[in-house]
Amino acid sequence: MADVTLNLNGRRRTVDVDPATPLLYVLRNDLDVHGPRFGCGLGQCGACTVLINGTATRSCMTPVSAVRGEITTLEGLAKDGRLHPVQQAWIDEQVPACGYCQNGQMLTAAALLQRNPRPTDEQIRAAMAPVLCRCFTYYRIQAAVRRAANAAATA
Repeated sequence: MADVTLNLNGRRRTVDVDPATPLLYVLRNDLDVHGPRFGCGLGQCGACTVLINGTATRSCMTPVSAVRGEITTLEGLAKDGRLHPVQQAWIDEQVPACGYCQNGQMLTAAALLQRNPRPTDEQIRAAMAPVLCRCFTYYRIQAAVRRAANAAATA
């Protein structure tokens, strides 16, 4: 066990954990952050996605000791009491069906829009493809990403 300090959603948090522990388990079990979810445990489904320095990262496969920089979870997307454009677009487009993948979908979309504020539909599909949706709401996801891009462009 060792003290590990993380920059999580704009706050420094220190936990006493085994440095090899996956970040997902530290977030959920030690820091009471429940946006990232356990899906496959193999980094293939995307339910556990967090942003590390703005890059979509699978937290189930990332040892907590390897994390450097700012971690943003779904809970940290909103700023100053306002929803992130992606979060608002998800509500407006009524994206979730079961909702299990939505954490990974929204964080992947936020990372995409940070890199490319005006993606084409093809770029949206390519960026979002690694996050699996059991309910097949891919068309609503694409519409929400497009809406978030448009909202950010007009803000």
